[in-house]
Amino acid sequence: MQLGRILISCAMLVALALPAAAAPDENLLGKAAGYPVGRPANWFFDESVRVGSFSHLDNFLPHNTLKKSDAPLPLPVASNPPRIGYRFDGQTYSLDDFLAHQRITGLLVIKDGQILAERYQYDRTATDRLVSHSMAKSIVSLAVALALTEGRIASLDDTVVKYVPKLAGNPYGETTIRNMLRMASGVPFKEVYDGNDDNSKFNKIRVTQDSIAALRAFNTREVEQGTVFHYASNQTVALTLVLRAATGTSLSEYLTPRLWQPIGAEADATWIRTRDGTETGSGSFNAVLRDFGRLGILLANDGAAGGKQIVPREYLLDATDWHRQPDAFTPRKATPYFGYGYQFWLFPGEKRRFALLGVYGQSIFVDPELRLVMVITAAAKNASVGKESLARERDALWRGIVGQYGSW
Repeated sequence: MQLGRILISCAMLVALALPAAAAPDENLLGKAAGYPVGRPANWFFDESVRVGSFSHLDNFLPHNTLKKSDAPLPLPVASNPPRIGYRFDGQTYSLDDFLAHQRITGLLVIKDGQILAERYQYDRTATDRLVSHSMAKSIVSLAVALALTEGRIASLDDTVVKYVPKLAGNPYGETTIRNMLRMASGVPFKEVYDGNDDNSKFNKIRVTQDSIAALRAFNTREVEQGTVFHYASNQTVALTLVLRAATGTSLSEYLTPRLWQPIGAEADATWIRTRDGTETGSGSFNAVLRDFGRLGILLANDGAAGGKQIVPREYLLDATDWHRQPDAFTPRKATPYFGYGYQFWLFPGEKRRFALLGVYGQSIFVDPELRLVMVITAAAKNASVGKESLARERDALWRGIVGQYGSW
């Protein structure tokens, strides 16, 4: 018996002494330089500063702060977490395999409010604020829900111009809030993240002038509003302006006591702001991994936290249930895979599952029925991860986790 204990102890010491497995492409991502942080001119496209920038965006860009809760929601680790496995391209893999395959900076799996798995790569830790990219769009949607409940927004069928008169005569101003939430303004907008698309044009105008001028630069409508899903980040910016006008304050100030503190956030979050003082809106929200997990728990609980209904349940159902969407916004119609609700991506399948997604692999997957949440932050090769294996393998991992507790 004593010999057995000695052998086990020796094995543990050997294991602890072994170097950690190398994360994918760590040298390309700046390991030798200590994962340097970029500058406003290069942080988004230059992969040599991607890891550092995606976890320190508020170090070099102006931002607003959402203060943490005085009573953080406990996130206990499950006493007997399962071994997570999944099938991908005909092979069976583990969670460690997923991390070995993909440029994941942080991964968190939560079931019934308990942590099943929490992992970090590229020297990131639980105290790093990791960037959301377009997951922030879903947070803007939650702000719309709160403003609607408080009567600050009268109706989702109000047009934007009611709140932002400077957009009078522009198609965005004439589009309803509901159709903006669905990315259905009908205004053509090319967003492919190559530095030369409409999104880059929009952001350059926003930086040098303001958000109104940037929106007014797009002044034609190619299809009737509300009829076609067409992803365009500037539509979320229009919603951000609506919220600023309707609430009389910044998104960060508005959401701190209404969302961030009620979910029991353990750390401050930040939101990058632009020259005109509004938050980026369409992206650039920064939070620690566990607080993204707490946001996922809120959504998995249909908007409830701490025994209170924080976000109206009916709004969330309208936002995240593909059965409630017009046909053009359902899965495999809006896109070849996902459907689209009110700034949320909707999984195919009869059960309600949905996602918050951002470029370069940021994601929160939610299954309300199973009270299951998966958060992934990443520094992928491509802004659009459908161009590489990450999108498919991430989906396979999610299906594997779901399969351990329910059925697809």
